Amino acid sequence: MSPKNGNQPEKIYEVAIIGAGPIGLELAVSLTRAKVEYIQFDARQIANTISWWPRETQFFSTPERVAIAGVPIQSTHQGRTTGEEYLAYLRGIVEQFDLQVNTYEKVTNLERSDDLFTLHTQTLTGAHTYHARRVVLAKGDMDQPNLLNIPGEDLPHVSHYFTEPHRYFRRNLLVVGGKNSAVEAALRCWRAGANVSISYRREQFSARVKEHLRPDLRAQIDLGNIKFYAETVPVEITPAHVVLKSVITGKKTTVPADFVLLATGFRADMQLLESMGIELDGPRRVPVFNPQTMETNVPGLYLAGTVIAGERQDRYRIFIENSHEHVAKIVTAITGRTPKRLGTVPSRNYELALKDIEAN
Repeated sequence: MSPKNGNQPEKIYEVAIIGAGPIGLELAVSLTRAKVEYIQFDARQIANTISWWPRETQFFSTPERVAIAGVPIQSTHQGRTTGEEYLAYLRGIVEQFDLQVNTYEKVTNLERSDDLFTLHTQTLTGAHTYHARRVVLAKGDMDQPNLLNIPGEDLPHVSHYFTEPHRYFRRNLLVVGGKNSAVEAALRCWRAGANVSISYRREQFSARVKEHLRPDLRAQIDLGNIKFYAETVPVEITPAHVVLKSVITGKKTTVPADFVLLATGFRADMQLLESMGIELDGPRRVPVFNPQTMETNVPGLYLAGTVIAGERQDRYRIFIENSHEHVAKIVTAITGRTPKRLGTVPSRNYELALKDIEAN
């Protein structure tokens, strides 16, 4: 390697972790325990995706299934964990294990030569270069929203992110979507005093809507509290209304809307995977990897977490709770030693999820 100065060579880390969500942090803890020298980056703050969840949103998974590093999630209510509680828990993990995370440092380019990876990064103050023998991509799959690419989608009253219901009080809100995010947003905003309508391309809401939400929404629709435009899609958004089109007849309906919430899901940024030559399979561009080691077709480059699902999860199968497996497999592949099992979900759940990802 070329030296930084006349005497001191550039440092080479054993592992570089790209991403500091729950699984990335769990991997950092496991590598720390195994005494493997690593460096970790995140383009934003730790667990950034969870930080923009709507306030007081609870995990669908129970606390023990999203706990990491063998550290239980404690609460005063013994119920499901909220996003805010989980962020506090993750901050505690970083403090407890003294994890060193280079936050707000984006990996802009990744190169491999002579069994060594070179990582080029960008911080708020400048560019940097690092070297590592192995790299783990733990960057998740919710980098950017699924755009509808319709007129008016970029207007200021239109959002793909639901933060909290208060801003919609006594205003006309149209929610687009029929899965958990859309259903929960519609109910919470209606209870906060918004005049809510919901548009979904199918006749019925997704079968994967949480059990306590489905009958609640159905009741409010039947009572006329929330207006449901079934089997419709938005084709145009204006400052005052949205044009919906029937997927059956093609008939168009104009719906008043002061605000529009497009709960249309999210997708992964595949740039780093593509640039490294990772094989991507099928229309959802699912990365090819060895399910026993999590290593891709690029030697020394591994995947951890929901990034394995590809560009988008149309039917969500990979979550925090069944990604704990990845940590143990990667650490075993790197060190030759199997770490103490940290997750609480049987491996069978992960294998079934992986088969479903491959089949779809």
